[in-house]
Amino acid sequence: MSYSPVMEVKVGLNFGVDILPVGRLAIRNGQIYFEYHLSFIERDLEISPLRLSLQPGVRTFERFLFEGLPGVFNDSLPDGWGRLLLDRTLRMQEILPEQLSSLDRLLYVGNTGMGALVYEPDYNTGGSHAKIDLDVLASHAQAILKGDAGEVLQELLALNGSSAGARPKAMIGVDSARQHIIHGFKYLHESYESWLVKFPNMQDGSDAGAIEYIYAQMAREAGIALTPSHLFPAQHGAGYFATQRFDREGSRRLHCHTACGLLHSDFRTPSLDYEDLIALSEILTRDVREVEKMFQLAVFNVLAHNRDDHAKNFTFLMDEKGEWKLAPAYDLTFSSGPRGEQSTMVMGEGKNPGKAHLIKLGQVAKLKLQRITQIIEQTQHALSAWERLAKEFGVSKTNIELIAKRLSVTA
Repeated sequence: MSYSPVMEVKVGLNFGVDILPVGRLAIRNGQIYFEYHLSFIERDLEISPLRLSLQPGVRTFERFLFEGLPGVFNDSLPDGWGRLLLDRTLRMQEILPEQLSSLDRLLYVGNTGMGALVYEPDYNTGGSHAKIDLDVLASHAQAILKGDAGEVLQELLALNGSSAGARPKAMIGVDSARQHIIHGFKYLHESYESWLVKFPNMQDGSDAGAIEYIYAQMAREAGIALTPSHLFPAQHGAGYFATQRFDREGSRRLHCHTACGLLHSDFRTPSLDYEDLIALSEILTRDVREVEKMFQLAVFNVLAHNRDDHAKNFTFLMDEKGEWKLAPAYDLTFSSGPRGEQSTMVMGEGKNPGKAHLIKLGQVAKLKLQRITQIIEQTQHALSAWERLAKEFGVSKTNIELIAKRLSVTA
């Protein structure tokens, strides 16, 4: 198959009604350029206020960060699993993945990505509304991870959307009773909701889904805002973790922007501190309640030993009025960070952050000491349910003991 590189991409915003023209991206000699439409500037909707503020004229960006894209558009690109699927598909079509620019990759996202940003022309062929079997999808994902390809690639690629992360994922539609699952690629019947389901990778145990499901339950008990989640039964293992998408509300779409993209902070080389995220929450939302939510998330991640809390695991949402809020929490599970440290530091401490560092962080967030203490104690109480819940949902004895030793459930 012949390959013809794209030279220009139209960018739009789709909140669920009409597509608003945002601007255009272009590439010349490897350099990427962007220009806002004047009509979009007049709307005063800041899709990336810190690094791509509304102003007329052509802009250029650092070529070696985000493959030359501004962070807001890089957020639309899948990485890890999604990139693997596309690259495998391209090779089957005799196209080398390294031939593609980041603009080419945006067109494979098209209208199906996370959030409200859309790209034209749209190379994404989408999928059907047919029912799907999670056990079959899981076996297909394992086949891809082992190096097998074949006819399953196109189905998995259509189901991936632009989700990030290394674990295999699928965008699905789930009915209200959580009994029927269909392809959730673009538009769903009103009786279905947009969800995301995860499958184990080669390093995960068969209880990875159950562990993440229990973490979601403990996080809710700790006061963390999350979308509804469910543990779908599996033929082998403790089940598949699934959660409702926070960027979809029926036919309505919300604009998504990660801390990674907002700050142009590469998540592969962690350098952020929760102090930075507290400041970002305050600047972006101007709402003390959203700042407190970020502090609660910091407390949970530290005490629950979720150390893979990198810059792509914090997202902000913007509605059609331009109002920002912190997205519901996601990717909460037992994990290790770089060299075993917390990916996002707490007041300069990454190796062994604890209660003292969290109290200082809470004070930076301008919370009262009583409220800081209450949040920490509520989180510790929620985490104390680990062993009981782990036994109930089929976590292995080895993982129950391993995780229990690392949870901070006492003062």
